[in-house]
Amino acid sequence: MRVKVERTDIKDEATIKRILEERGYRVYTWEDPPGTYYPVHTHPDREVRWVVKGEVTIGAEGKEITLKEGDMIELEPETPHWARTEKGVRYVCGSK
Repeated sequence: MRVKVERTDIKDEATIKRILEERGYRVYTWEDPPGTYYPVHTHPDREVRWVVKGEVTIGAEGKEITLKEGDMIELEPETPHWARTEKGVRYVCGSK
């Protein structure tokens, strides 16, 4: 499977960053305002998005996955996906 979703109760940004860094990810925080849309694209690295606030819907492997606070998605390198947020979202991003 190229897409893995985890539903966690972890919403604390510092804790999320620590967990991802311990897993070997380079991390940063990103925010998208309401109405943001990213068309289908890929990343050369394994990518994680872990929602701190708000929600985002990501389309991959023919499914739409809505991530809410505390949810995390991990995408294998070169996995085609798109993303949109109606409400706005703040998330911790990780790459490795």
